[in-house]
Amino acid sequence: MGVTTLGAVMSSLDTTIVTVGVDAMARSLRSSVSVIQWVTTGYLLAFSAVIPLTGWVVDRLGVRRAWLLALTVFLVGSVLSGIAWSAGSLIAFRTLQGLGGGMLLPLAQTVLAREAEPRLLGRVMGLAAIPGMLSPVFGPVIGGVIVDHLSWPWLFFVNVPIGVVAITLAVKVLPGADRGRPVPLDVVSLLLLSPGVAAVVFGFSQAGGARGFGAPAAVWALVAGAVLLAAFTWHSLRRGDSALVNVRLFAGRGFTASAITATLLGAALFGALILFPLYYQLVRGQGAMTAGLLLAPQGVGAVLVARYAGKLTDRLGAGKVVLGGLVLAVAGTVPYAFVGRSTPEWWLVLALLVRGLGLGFTFMPTLVAAYQGIPRHAVPQVTTVVNIAQRVGGSLGTALLITLLQREYAQRAGHAAVLGGGGSRPSLTDLVPAFDHAFWWAAGFSALALLPALLLPRKPAAAAGQ
Repeated sequence: MGVTTLGAVMSSLDTTIVTVGVDAMARSLRSSVSVIQWVTTGYLLAFSAVIPLTGWVVDRLGVRRAWLLALTVFLVGSVLSGIAWSAGSLIAFRTLQGLGGGMLLPLAQTVLAREAEPRLLGRVMGLAAIPGMLSPVFGPVIGGVIVDHLSWPWLFFVNVPIGVVAITLAVKVLPGADRGRPVPLDVVSLLLLSPGVAAVVFGFSQAGGARGFGAPAAVWALVAGAVLLAAFTWHSLRRGDSALVNVRLFAGRGFTASAITATLLGAALFGALILFPLYYQLVRGQGAMTAGLLLAPQGVGAVLVARYAGKLTDRLGAGKVVLGGLVLAVAGTVPYAFVGRSTPEWWLVLALLVRGLGLGFTFMPTLVAAYQGIPRHAVPQVTTVVNIAQRVGGSLGTALLITLLQREYAQRAGHAAVLGGGGSRPSLTDLVPAFDHAFWWAAGFSALALLPALLLPRKPAAAAGQ
């Protein structure tokens, strides 16, 4: 668990740590911010596109070699990104880094799910989920410290010592008996599923712009992604177990409920994470670093309950734990739907802590529920599906909430300059109600997840005979 956590920490942090360095990179490499923004977008697309390949890599190479391959690709991409000489080279190397990073988290989950006994699965996965819950909160803060006190290349060089330690320990600790088997790669699945997932994620990211879902790039990307995923579904139904991901897994009620719940939780967590700092910066006038620190209670809450969430899942079953967590997540989000300029900051901090407690009781039990009743050889495919669901849900939630925020403000103020992109400072009279509206939708994502969560298994994995 310790070895796989090192890789998961690097992979998760790199999805957010670089965002605060975009302006510094643009100035250093004499490029526009719109071009340098592809440093983040390229990583995200590569990260998403490689997830479907993870299961096949594990089957083909075995756990240890697959892990070492992903770590090596990630580290090589990190070093090359740090020494990049132009915007184009930085984007290319960052994309390479994303190819390695996209496999690290699902690989870690696959390793632990295979090694853990059914009666301990909840506790093991609960601890393993901590990096994923912390990185969206602390990534921008760590990135800000690095940019302010060192320089932007260290956003990438910081991975090197951690990665070297992770590789050294992996050689000694990870199971080496499983050397893989000559599993043929379903090339058709790869050509349909990976670009399909990447296109959907890209489309939702483009929908977060000023034109929302009416942006041509968003429309074409989402249509292309939907067509590719539909074609993959048809192909997978024909191929069955030989497909990259067997969609017949969705015949299981618990697995389907887990995938849908994971999608809505991804929307609730990652979508709202863009609203909180914007609220603190635009309404409260806080700086980027302070806004990031004010998000810390959510991460703290998730960490505080991770261990107990695992124990309760092993004892009571994932379904019961997830329902309780969702109620807390909604309760911690609703206060932000009533915020005003004079709302006490301590009240908002307390609300975020409660929201973090709720999310800590939901993400990991949802993943454990997906494994319940699944044969051991299908574990990599299950991990792949849940990670895709969270990634797509996160991009969907972000796009929807930003679009709703901008449109609500535009209706009240007569223009769409919500995010401050060079225009006049938004009117607080119109901006505060717009945030209230968006936060209601953020709470709604968590509340909506209650419906599929009702179908999650209510018995512990061991008792269910997994």
